[in-house]
Amino acid sequence: MKVSYSIAASVAATLMATTAMADIKVGFIGSLSSDTGLSTLRGAEMAIEELNAAGGVMGEQVVMVTADTGEDVTEGVKAYEYLAETEEVDFVISGSIDDVSLGWLPRMQEFQIPTLDTWTSYIGIIDMVIEDPDLMAPYFMNIASDEALATLYINFGADVLKAKMGWESVVILAEDTAFGEAITGLVTDALGPVAGIETKEIITYDIGTVDFAPLFSKAQASGADFIYQVSSVNSQVISSQYVKLQVPMAMTGVNVSALGLEYWEDTGGAGGGISTLSPIPSVGFELDPVSAKFVEDYQAKYDSRPKMPHFNGFNAYHGLKQAMAAAEEAGGFEDVKAWNAAMLKQDLKLEKDGKLWLRYGFWQHGEEEEVTGRTYPQNARFDLTAPYDDAQPSMVVIQWKEDGSVGVVYPFEYANTEFEVPSWVK
Repeated sequence: MKVSYSIAASVAATLMATTAMADIKVGFIGSLSSDTGLSTLRGAEMAIEELNAAGGVMGEQVVMVTADTGEDVTEGVKAYEYLAETEEVDFVISGSIDDVSLGWLPRMQEFQIPTLDTWTSYIGIIDMVIEDPDLMAPYFMNIASDEALATLYINFGADVLKAKMGWESVVILAEDTAFGEAITGLVTDALGPVAGIETKEIITYDIGTVDFAPLFSKAQASGADFIYQVSSVNSQVISSQYVKLQVPMAMTGVNVSALGLEYWEDTGGAGGGISTLSPIPSVGFELDPVSAKFVEDYQAKYDSRPKMPHFNGFNAYHGLKQAMAAAEEAGGFEDVKAWNAAMLKQDLKLEKDGKLWLRYGFWQHGEEEEVTGRTYPQNARFDLTAPYDDAQPSMVVIQWKEDGSVGVVYPFEYANTEFEVPSWVK
């Protein structure tokens, strides 16, 4: 009996191992405790559940393993190494912030694992794709790069901040991160010549800052008409202090915490007047039927924050399905060039009321974007000019009002509320 049991156990173990090896393994890399990371994780989970329920991919089930970065660069490198070497994943989906992605990027180049970034938007990574397409073949970014975000924001500066509000000068208050540096550079270079808004001063702060009073005082002393903030880490702190201190200047820019439904609660109701650019879909953004169904299913499945996935949750949901469709066409993930070519063909168009509303596709190599005059290979396709009949805009500007409501203020074709300054700003 002992021998028979041993043989049976051995056979069972072999079968289990064979089954496990047959699975397509997806590795998630990102923070497991942030709204940003959880948005990507959950979007990927939902996509995997749907794929498996429909029979899997290439006749195999898709499984997912996770690696927590804690939004730390060093931990991010370790996390990618773990997914590649220990878990031997076939595909990586990332909810990493820019600095962390830049940290693990050399590991991706080394291991050549197909990887999709759903949050990071650093244009420098797309430049790497242009410079060495073979080395960067595994990499795709399905969020508009920060240059595209800033370019459309410049139009907001010209159409709203300058033309409507009459503001002619700005002080930039930006965090000391790769994201902060990139956005600051793009805004500084373009606000003046394009929107006619002068940059009076650039104030950079550490992401660990908890007292913004001296920085706001310095911003006021600059003599600028408004503040442009760039904050992707702990940005609810700068928001609530701006409101509580009743800073007598309007503040707009990029505030990642304002992208979530929890923003009002996180700031203790001290978030009114804050406006921020946001990739879409965002809070306050009207949804097409497919996106609305995704949110409905998400909220039925998860009862903890984030109550609504950030834009990267949508990116992960659709992007993972596209990556798997590309793998089916390429015969798997092993031939990276074949998978790359198949991934570039992926193009999902979602309509609302008979009009193109969202598009999940990619710029091709050598394809020039007419406004910037440059290429964005393997970057999410976007449209920088109305009427947005080729793709959705690279972002929208949303604003939280003092009553806790939130809506889109720009571009005008997607707006459902008006931009206004807080009541205490005269």
